[in-house]
Amino acid sequence: MAAETDSPDPTSSLLAFFGSELRRVRTEARKSQGETAKLAHTTQAMISYVEAAKRVPSEDLARDLDLAFGTGGHFGRLYPLVIKFAYPSWFLPFVELEREASTFRSFEGQVIPGLLQTEDYIRSLYSAVRPDNLDELVAGRVTRQEIFEREMPPHTWFIMDEHVLLRRIGGPVVMGAQLERLLVAGESPRTVIQVIPASVAAHPGLEGPFMILGFEEGEDVLYVDGFTRGHMTAEPTDVGTAARTYDLLRATALSPQASAELIEARLKELHK
Repeated sequence: MAAETDSPDPTSSLLAFFGSELRRVRTEARKSQGETAKLAHTTQAMISYVEAAKRVPSEDLARDLDLAFGTGGHFGRLYPLVIKFAYPSWFLPFVELEREASTFRSFEGQVIPGLLQTEDYIRSLYSAVRPDNLDELVAGRVTRQEIFEREMPPHTWFIMDEHVLLRRIGGPVVMGAQLERLLVAGESPRTVIQVIPASVAAHPGLEGPFMILGFEEGEDVLYVDGFTRGHMTAEPTDVGTAARTYDLLRATALSPQASAELIEARLKELHK
């Protein structure tokens, strides 16, 4: 069970303001986080995370909080503002699809795949571009990782270039924790992680990162990352080309076991 924590400065971000408002309303109603969780059909941990501005609240949670405390749509009106700063408007449709996907095939050549990034790694990445909404961006990416907390998590396949492991984002301590996170994730029976060794001079993923989402019903969706914004399509030709490219990447990459050994080797180098 997550411990109850103090809310951050409510003026620091819209996410922090939402969290401080939840704590204020809850305290005035003399409800604990656990009691609030039951009223809002969620978990005590989620209430704690939202109050600490560590998670982006869902629209359902905002609605349930209003119903639980009779706040007349207060949280519902705050929700669009929080979302606006946590995710770019063009990215929201992808986030919604991501929540429903049953399979993920992801390739990354520059950084650790977002769904596997630690919070410190995420913060280090975003800090490099000096955004005004750093806290919301970090919380937004961490929140996306809740797909792994489903009763039945999706099947995920991650392929990354070894250069990703060599780029010490955040320094040795942050990167060390990140590599440990990869090793733990790779132990899950529903997650496969492969690394393309640096000795491979050219491979099909050099044109850029992409992800293919699969669903229990409906067509696969391709998401291709970009500099200012990504592109999403379900066009069969594009998805088919990406699927073939992914098959080639799997054939090029080290086996999952050999990939884990390579990650362990890079982790040991950080501790020298």
